[in-house]
Amino acid sequence: MLNQLKAELNSLANPKNAEILQRFFKTGEGEYGEGDVFLGIRVPVQRSVAKKYVGLGFSKIQKLMDSKIHEERLVGLLILVDKFKKSDETAKGDIFNFYLKNTKCINNWDLVDLSAPNIVGEFLVDKTKVPLYKLAEAKNLWEKRIAMVACYSFIKREDFRDALRIAGILLNDEHDLIHKAVGWMLREIGKRDLETEEKFLKKSYKKMPRTMLRYAIEKFEERKRKKYLKGEV
Repeated sequence: MLNQLKAELNSLANPKNAEILQRFFKTGEGEYGEGDVFLGIRVPVQRSVAKKYVGLGFSKIQKLMDSKIHEERLVGLLILVDKFKKSDETAKGDIFNFYLKNTKCINNWDLVDLSAPNIVGEFLVDKTKVPLYKLAEAKNLWEKRIAMVACYSFIKREDFRDALRIAGILLNDEHDLIHKAVGWMLREIGKRDLETEEKFLKKSYKKMPRTMLRYAIEKFEERKRKKYLKGEV
């Protein structure tokens, strides 16, 4: 079954798209996605492939996670997301634990963003959020992004507490991809409760990285947005 999945992905490869994706996901020397290999397959197509192989066991999914090929890792994650949706609480816990053991393989922003809310966030909705804080304090870029983006599950339920706390932890992080993740989650809070977002921003916006601020205020009306950018709020 695993060999069949890999053969199907290879048959869908698009070398021209692969070249574009290798640049887009910063796979060059010294970049955040250094060494990542792409087949050039669009995400909707990968979702369709994943649905066919949702019966794959953890040992086979582990082989996908360990792959150097980006699409194989993403399909592995999408299979986990599909499994999670159909599982009981015990099986969801097994998927959650498997996911956290494989954070070293969840090593680009799309891999994080398409899986963390749907597995980590959903599992922790009614549980202690301690695992998120451990991830937020980690040295690993992707674990920190997982911590922030997983909060999207809580934000959609209008529970902003942990998202705001983790945003505070990551406020002074040096990496652009963390700035974008924090700003994105703050913007999502603002869509649901602008007062809560602005309460956080007014305390923090002068010291947060510019990219983070721009993402957070992207949907503000023009006059207010300019005031934040000029430090006049």
